[in-house]
Amino acid sequence: MTVDGPHGWVEPKLAHPVRRIAGADVDFRRTIAIMAVVNRTPDSFYDRGATFGLDEAVAAATRAIAEGAAWVDIGGARFGPGPAIPVAEEIDRVVPVVEALRGSGAAISVDTFHAEVARAAVAAGAHVVNDTTGVHDPALAEVVASSDATLVITHSRAQPRQWFPRPHYDDVVGEISAFLEERVGLAVAHGVPEHRIVLDPGHDLNKNTLHSLELTRRFGELTALGFPLLAAVSNKDFIGETLDRPREQRLAGSLAAAVFCALQGARILRMHNVAESVDAARTVEAILGWRQPAHLRHNMVDGPNEEP
Repeated sequence: MTVDGPHGWVEPKLAHPVRRIAGADVDFRRTIAIMAVVNRTPDSFYDRGATFGLDEAVAAATRAIAEGAAWVDIGGARFGPGPAIPVAEEIDRVVPVVEALRGSGAAISVDTFHAEVARAAVAAGAHVVNDTTGVHDPALAEVVASSDATLVITHSRAQPRQWFPRPHYDDVVGEISAFLEERVGLAVAHGVPEHRIVLDPGHDLNKNTLHSLELTRRFGELTALGFPLLAAVSNKDFIGETLDRPREQRLAGSLAAAVFCALQGARILRMHNVAESVDAARTVEAILGWRQPAHLRHNMVDGPNEEP
């Protein structure tokens, strides 16, 4: 069930609003967390391999945390179609970054659909497993269930690393909702408690631009599922096609989509441009009355000669 706020935003009715993640309690009724993206892949969607090297990946993650990212999502294999990445190689890509970030204070997430990678990452200190295939392999849910980690369940339809040509939906949001609800049931059946599940409707994943725009417009409907929602809109093709902008010129569109999703109930925003995204999220939190301004000086003096 969703409740429209007094001024039009969506206030999700979360079954478990306070979550224990990375050793801290997070209240998703009053928090919009930024998840930074760090990909140790030579063919990553956005940075095209800029953080493929270990030192570069750790530096990017450390910088993102300094800029205010509460979560850092580390990927060793891109979602898009292509040859399978050997599991051992994916582990070698992500685990050293997880180990380097232990004790950073951020929630360390690993973007994987392999149970073996999830197991190695959690053992190394990861707090979140981000499965963009929607628990394609139930063994991954079992790995999460045997730990304290949080599971992100994402809507997508393709087999891992495979093309899904010309996707069709009769009701894109209704079908996403039904898929996520079914996959939550699968994860719970394999031992993952509901209070450790986050949902991502999967912008652009096996969806065209019109699908992703409609998903964004109706994002608030998904709060009826009762779980914290993650919006991964950063620099995606639906923004590029909407604005006719290449990847390096999509920041403004990404921030607009992220803020819209936040006002429709998104509580985690997966973003490449961390500093700008943190500022956008903090401003939304202040507008909604969840956060006090850093300073209160403007028009707070009694006369023109008084220093604020």
